[in-house]
Amino acid sequence: MITGNKSTSWKFSSWFFALALMAPIVVMVVAGANASTVLFTHLWSTVLPEYISNTLILGFLVAILTLFFGVPAAVLVSQTNVYMAKQLRWLLMLPLAMPAYLVAYLYTDLFDYAGPVQRFLRACFGWQSPSDYYFFDIRTIGGAAVVIALVLFPYVYMLTRTAFENQDRNLLRASRLLGCNEKQSFYQIALPLARPAIAISLTLVIMETLADFATVQYFAVNTLTTAIYDTWLGYGDFPAANALASMLMLLVLFVVVAEQKARAGQRHQSSRPNTEQEIKKLSLPQQVLASVFCWGLVITGFLLPLALLIVMALDYSDFQQLLSLIETGKNSITVATYSATIATLVALFLGLFYRLHHSKGRMLPLQISGFGYAIPGTVLAMAMLATFGPLDHMINDLAKYFAIKPPGLILSGTVFAIIFAYVVRFSAIANGTISAGVGQIPKSLDLAPASLGIKLLPTVFRVHLPLLKSSIFVAWLLVFVEAMKELPAVLLLRPFNFETLSTQVYQLISDEQLEQGALGAILIVLFGLLPIIFLNRQKDNK
Repeated sequence: MITGNKSTSWKFSSWFFALALMAPIVVMVVAGANASTVLFTHLWSTVLPEYISNTLILGFLVAILTLFFGVPAAVLVSQTNVYMAKQLRWLLMLPLAMPAYLVAYLYTDLFDYAGPVQRFLRACFGWQSPSDYYFFDIRTIGGAAVVIALVLFPYVYMLTRTAFENQDRNLLRASRLLGCNEKQSFYQIALPLARPAIAISLTLVIMETLADFATVQYFAVNTLTTAIYDTWLGYGDFPAANALASMLMLLVLFVVVAEQKARAGQRHQSSRPNTEQEIKKLSLPQQVLASVFCWGLVITGFLLPLALLIVMALDYSDFQQLLSLIETGKNSITVATYSATIATLVALFLGLFYRLHHSKGRMLPLQISGFGYAIPGTVLAMAMLATFGPLDHMINDLAKYFAIKPPGLILSGTVFAIIFAYVVRFSAIANGTISAGVGQIPKSLDLAPASLGIKLLPTVFRVHLPLLKSSIFVAWLLVFVEAMKELPAVLLLRPFNFETLSTQVYQLISDEQLEQGALGAILIVLFGLLPIIFLNRQKDNK
């Protein structure tokens, strides 16, 4: 750090940004704690236990399935000569670009009683009614778990694969010298070393699962996210909805804390590991099974849904839909651009504060500002309304007091609330990317300009920002794409007559008319591919 840098204004600004991002969550929790409505009591004594149990069961099933999909895929790609391993490295990441609610609708349409699969079976075997044969029902909690796992397993795959590739091969060789065979070395050395990465990825998966709204609602699986939505919009009980949102937030926080406790005190391998890979050669039957497994994940998680969307777009799209798509696409890009820019600037400000400022607790603003990623979009929407709704009323009351025309809902009734919610939700992504970039800058580059008498601001602009260009762009791109795909927050916070690509597609799915929004769905997927393509090319160029 630059010794002696104790700027009070920088410290104050950093804490202001961090606390401002946390304020809506605090307001919502307080409002929820004070909720003692008849409706909430009624929900607690009737359906709420079922909502909680469904939420827990769904999270457990998705965690198990993503482990089953992600860990073997990571092992096969990183440690074996599975066919087309180089291509599978990035192909297995593609399902992340596919929103779960799109996959839910497409597979329901494919496997439903009136869908092409069952029609084909009835034509082949002469079946006349559902009583003549058994076929699984995808609209269940198990079906929802499979659909969500198909798009979230890349979290487990990516982090686990990286953990395996960075392991110290000397430890495995040492275990072999001590009498362990190849299988024992994997289960006793390699897999335990990958546990921290697996735990982190599972935490991300569970957080995303608990935050899911559109998939579970489409499958009619009642969870806490749907309960929040129904309690507020269906029953009009905002305090009870706040209480439910606080409950869901505490559940997510429990998952995060449990993961951190599980990893506390774990010691890792040496700081200079020998990462030279020893590729295991598979036999022909093993090659077939490995290829079917990996390509099955790629096809079911991405290629098949994308192909179905393309077919729908070719069959049903027209010029009028294209005009509508341009308008909603413009809204999505505008909101995502503002959100990504603000989140990246705040992350840059806080990341450099942690690196360059000389004060105790300088890491806290960075940690506090990233807390929002653990908060589901539905909960964030409730937090925004609980905070900005009363502020809007206060502003209007002041305007009336001073005989000024009331400005209306300038905070909670405009895109300001959506952008603020996005910044709160995705600041952690920008923080992590910027912090990683800042950590790669040698400490000597902080000290050298100061020794030459150059002040802090010129040092930041001439030294740090040029070195952080790549990290800044990646942070901006990741937040932009996440904002383009976000649904629950914008669904609850959008102003009247304001649609984004995600809300437009969701409304069409709710009306069983995804064919009319296939072009918009394809555009969402293409935007989701941008960071995957960019990061993969960046890794290949190293």
